[in-house]
Amino acid sequence: MDQVECIVVGAGVVGLAVARALARAGREVIVLEAETAIGTGTSARNSEVIHAGIYYAPGSLKAQLCVAGRAALYDFCASHGVPHARLGKLIVANGPDEVAYLEKLQATGHANGVDDLRLLDAAEVHALEPALTAHAALLSPSTGIVDSHGLMLALQGDLEAPGGMVALAAPFERAEVTGTGFAVRAGGDNPLTLGCRLLVNSAGLDATAVAARISGLDARHVPTPRFAKGNYFTCARKVPFRHLIYPVPEPGGLGTHLTLDLGGQARFGPDVEWVESRDYEVDPARKGPFLASIQRYWPQLRAEDLSPGYSGIRPKLDWPEGATPDFVLQGAETHGVAGLINLFGIESPGLTSCLAIGDRVAELAS
Repeated sequence: MDQVECIVVGAGVVGLAVARALARAGREVIVLEAETAIGTGTSARNSEVIHAGIYYAPGSLKAQLCVAGRAALYDFCASHGVPHARLGKLIVANGPDEVAYLEKLQATGHANGVDDLRLLDAAEVHALEPALTAHAALLSPSTGIVDSHGLMLALQGDLEAPGGMVALAAPFERAEVTGTGFAVRAGGDNPLTLGCRLLVNSAGLDATAVAARISGLDARHVPTPRFAKGNYFTCARKVPFRHLIYPVPEPGGLGTHLTLDLGGQARFGPDVEWVESRDYEVDPARKGPFLASIQRYWPQLRAEDLSPGYSGIRPKLDWPEGATPDFVLQGAETHGVAGLINLFGIESPGLTSCLAIGDRVAELAS
């Protein structure tokens, strides 16, 4: 059986960032990817937003890794020529009853180290975005957008430069704990078994399924997944906005917001649709709720302006009632299997946090 020091399962943006961090630390790394290209799952089906770090409970992994990851991501994009833009974001209150939520978000952001947030009244909002209807808004200047595919290509380049490798069309089948690490079986047209000392499960939507196929890992350490489908609609006309526009958050997501791509094209979403299977088709019947939500802050939007776009699925976890959802970076101190690191529930802000997650995993593995 051939041996490699580290195997990372999953070549999404987080898996690539983890493998990059390990390779740059001098580790021998192979990434196993089931698909024929990198980043075809959640990494390619999101809003491509660089989040500031204002929604997450102070002290949580999401808060820590988003704030650290945002700074690292802007630096990485600048140094590697990855297209991005620091557009800023307005979180909109449509009435006095929602202003308290903006104040709460501002306080949470400050506690997380986000010190550039500004609460704006209606006149200040109008001065920034004349077409926006708002009673007040929270301005987040450090929110931006990024070309996610360009980012993943840059991460792959950084991974391969010191000798790391991505094996495409090599789906993870199973792993067994051995006396020296793991025996990992990959399928595909050219199946193989590789031995490794470090196994990082960064399989995104499949992370819990991968963990369940690791012989020697107690099943009680594999959480129950929940899948939240987020649908997006595109806009047929040019929108009159320069900032990203968000409503106050809703359960399971951040509300039906307006984001811009690097070409200035608008898209709306995601909404929250709890699903059991991975159906990425966008139901045109969802246009009605989209239209009603968006018209609260942009009344001039017409039904004919909206067309079904694309969808993504967020790998959430079935947290106990009242618990605050967070990233789970699960190592041997939790499950007792030396050399195994499971990444569960890596949803938003996973893209923003990817470099910080990579660094944190490299620390856990050292």
